[in-house]
Amino acid sequence: MKLDHIAIAGENLIDAVDHVETALGVKLLPGGKHAHFGTHNRLLGLGDGLYLEAIAIDPEAPDPGRARWFDLDRFEGGPRLQNWICRVDDLDQALAKLPVDAGQPVSLVRGDLSWRMAVPGSGVLPYDNLFPALIQWNVAKTPGDLLSASGCRLRRLEIAHPEAKALRDLVALDDARVVFVPGDAGLQASFDTPHGERVLT
Repeated sequence: MKLDHIAIAGENLIDAVDHVETALGVKLLPGGKHAHFGTHNRLLGLGDGLYLEAIAIDPEAPDPGRARWFDLDRFEGGPRLQNWICRVDDLDQALAKLPVDAGQPVSLVRGDLSWRMAVPGSGVLPYDNLFPALIQWNVAKTPGDLLSASGCRLRRLEIAHPEAKALRDLVALDDARVVFVPGDAGLQASFDTPHGERVLT
């Protein structure tokens, strides 16, 4: 399991993008639409194969007839850091080993990108949505490799949860930037940017 990207959600994409651009002082790049879930996004390269996406329900898309990923159907309030996503080599194997329901594989394509994502039937991930969404890329180069440099790099991703130790042990991620702390459920990320260190919540 390897950190792949982080997702900032909003009630609409304009607000989600503005939240990121105001916090980090850089502009996001065009993303695309996800017809399967009726969402759309914009992107930011973070170097080291990582990236950030701002995502929201696409008001022009029809109802997908299924729960959207990242629990977007229930999302309300101001834009915020909503989910983190980890890459695995074999999604089926990774899911089979987990003692929690992290979802079922969904095959997706957008342009030249092809991937599989584990999405729970309810759209809600374990541990109050703080278990990472799991992704398996079916391409040699992922968005984290393809996006142009933004000058921003992830310094620390903090996952707070009342059961932080259990979550940390279950994820077993070998990445010093990702830390688990006891507390109210939530995410916070700090970045090195062209304007110094910035924090995104």
